[in-house]
Amino acid sequence: MSTLVLVRHGESQWNLENRFTGWVDVPLSEKGVSEAKKAGQRLKKENIHFDAAYTSNLQRAQNTLKYILEGIDQTNLPVIKNEALNERHYGDLQGLNKAETAAKFGDEQVKIWRRSYDSAPPKGESLKDTAARVLPYFDAHIVKDLKSGKNVIVAAHGNSLRAIVMHLDKLSKEQVLELNLGTGIPIIYQFDSQLKITSKRDLL
Repeated sequence: MSTLVLVRHGESQWNLENRFTGWVDVPLSEKGVSEAKKAGQRLKKENIHFDAAYTSNLQRAQNTLKYILEGIDQTNLPVIKNEALNERHYGDLQGLNKAETAAKFGDEQVKIWRRSYDSAPPKGESLKDTAARVLPYFDAHIVKDLKSGKNVIVAAHGNSLRAIVMHLDKLSKEQVLELNLGTGIPIIYQFDSQLKITSKRDLL
């Protein structure tokens, strides 16, 4: 048996301002800090001892993980950081809010970028591109840990985690477009010795 916990970072300052964030390294908002701490409180009740922790190169995910590890009294756990787990890169959309983006590129084009699997904004990544970056890293490192019976926590981003959930849940590219992950809500997967999923639940 092994356990994998996936957590999207708490609300960031640009989530609050409704801006495309991508790889811009913005901090958590006050609400985001609270969400991260609540995630730690929920996980503490689960009494999971983690053997490995992974996060992206961006502070909103790193700090979410920090607050969670403080909440579960596992601050000595080594944390592995890698840009492979970063958010989808939004290219020329980064920093723009939805109204500015629609004014610059048009409503229909923005909808295509946001709601298609393989259409990328200028100088940015599609969800397909994001998955092509995230999944090789996931398989090489995180799956390796799970296969050896380790319990793993990953604090990352909406789209990098959507790619992982799509892979684990065997979602189609149409199904994944309907998948929305809430900020600061842990998702717990449990696996048997053959790495088949035995249970999945959200800690709401």
